[in-house]
Amino acid sequence: MGKLTGAHIVWDWNGTLFHDNDAIIGATNAAFGELGLAPITMEQYRALYCVPVPKFYERLLGRLPTDAEWEVMDETFHRYYTEHRVGCGLTEGAVELLAEWRSAGHSQSILSMYVHDELLPLVRGFGIEAHFLRVDGRTGPSGGSKAEHMERHLTALVGVEAARTVVIGDAADDAVAAMQVGARAVLYTGGSHSRASLEVAGVPVVDTLAEAVAEAERIAA
Repeated sequence: MGKLTGAHIVWDWNGTLFHDNDAIIGATNAAFGELGLAPITMEQYRALYCVPVPKFYERLLGRLPTDAEWEVMDETFHRYYTEHRVGCGLTEGAVELLAEWRSAGHSQSILSMYVHDELLPLVRGFGIEAHFLRVDGRTGPSGGSKAEHMERHLTALVGVEAARTVVIGDAADDAVAAMQVGARAVLYTGGSHSRASLEVAGVPVVDTLAEAVAEAERIAA
């Protein structure tokens, strides 16, 4: 990646670089259908969604799902999502922003809670893998927080300082994960959370990825 200048972005994938809102809401409603729950709209999803995911289901069920219910819903969600993600693409402007950040001598990586073995082929399929020092997806069970994965991710990035790192994501959990390792965060409103739910995280909230990158450059300087 040539000579690096110190500033580093850890990108989220789903709902941030990868614009998969339609597949996400469809998969969520398919999972709800397994428990006889009524479908929800994207606006309802963005207002209620939270991590860990079982807590999101609790908001709709009025209780945490049982282990058996969680397994059924999780399997249904991922099966539906895998079938429908093929119709989704990168967020508008993402390709240009990744290339510009790299050309400026900065580094970047991806940390996603999407399963690792499926994430890598997706990133490669869009022809953007070369922009990243590292691409990490989830290797353990689903439903947890990104914070526990962020420490391992940054530790594996040789020469990257947490103090010069900015996490760009679409969920409050991205800000929590950044705080866990001493990094900063910028949250993007185009994914799974509403602006109101993101603003409680106390970090910059923006409406476009271009604004997110500009803010990252400012606070990582």
